[in-house]
Amino acid sequence: MTIDALAPWYVWIKSAHLIGTFAWMAGLFYLPRLFVYHCQVEVGSAQSELFKVMERRLLRAIMNPAMIWTWTFGTLLVLTPGVVDWKAGWWHGKMLGLLTMTWLHHDLGLARKAFERDANTRSERTWRILNEVPTLALILIVVMVIAKPF
Repeated sequence: MTIDALAPWYVWIKSAHLIGTFAWMAGLFYLPRLFVYHCQVEVGSAQSELFKVMERRLLRAIMNPAMIWTWTFGTLLVLTPGVVDWKAGWWHGKMLGLLTMTWLHHDLGLARKAFERDANTRSERTWRILNEVPTLALILIVVMVIAKPF
């Protein structure tokens, strides 16, 4: 299903989608890095409390709105005539990347709540590894959308 009225707005919808994606990705890159640093400080310290504020503000003020913005304008893109060839395989790869980003976002949100309660159970090393997931999702999405190898 497509909506013909969206066609004249294509470049604006795509621009808005990319702006949201960039903001969302920035948060997905930064929040796990904050968790790495948060693991290095003593629970209850002034630094720990500062990290809690930074993490909450990043998630609530930047990441959550950017994720909603990205999904909203991405959905409008999908509904724009001629944007997606449903028979092509690249679409499935992009969705895998998007779902990975969305899963990570929600996982980071749960982790932020654990840090808030001083109940983080993941190691600094785990956070360093999870910090690479957005990069892999970004590579997958860009290759699928630009090169369309399938």
